[in-house]
Amino acid sequence: MTAEIVFFTNPRSRGRIVRWMLEELAVPYRTEIVEYGPPMKSAEYLAVNPMGKVPAIRHGPTIVTEAPAICAYLADAFPEAGLAPPAGQRGAYYRWLFFAAGPLEAAVTNRNFGLAPPADKEGMVGYGNFGLTMDTLETALGGGGYVAGETFTAADVYVGSHVLWGLNFDLIEKRPAFEAYRSRLEGREAYRRATAIDDAAGSGKD
Repeated sequence: MTAEIVFFTNPRSRGRIVRWMLEELAVPYRTEIVEYGPPMKSAEYLAVNPMGKVPAIRHGPTIVTEAPAICAYLADAFPEAGLAPPAGQRGAYYRWLFFAAGPLEAAVTNRNFGLAPPADKEGMVGYGNFGLTMDTLETALGGGGYVAGETFTAADVYVGSHVLWGLNFDLIEKRPAFEAYRSRLEGREAYRRATAIDDAAGSGKD
């Protein structure tokens, strides 16, 4: 019997990334909506994620937190979905997955808060500056395919979620490569299903 996947999320959170990943897998899972405030900081939920945030998954006895880690874990746990390259061909896959989790998220978050490192201190932060980060992202997406080649992978779920969110809220530059990538992602059935589920949950509809 396949171990149950329990997905802890909130529709107004990074849990939307993991929802998309789960829909790409097309495997059964059970959703537990965790409300902000006391429920997310309860002893029960802190036993799942001591950070008191979502998303998280429990797959049988295994708990995984942090959206990029969850995406990578699920790609490996369900290899039949084809969402990770073969073991010897994962250079670009890991590179861009963790670029999005590190430099890209930090650069976009700091810009959103009106923060930028002084020019003489850029070497002390993981992304240098916002422009360099955007140029590097364009390097990943400018080829017209996906971040790890011509095949969609879990790295695209994570990188793509950042690109979609950043474009939608004017937090990343609207470069042609980013817009074209967004169009490729928004056409995916799993993305549309996941978005519809979370939009309905966020509006209180069943």
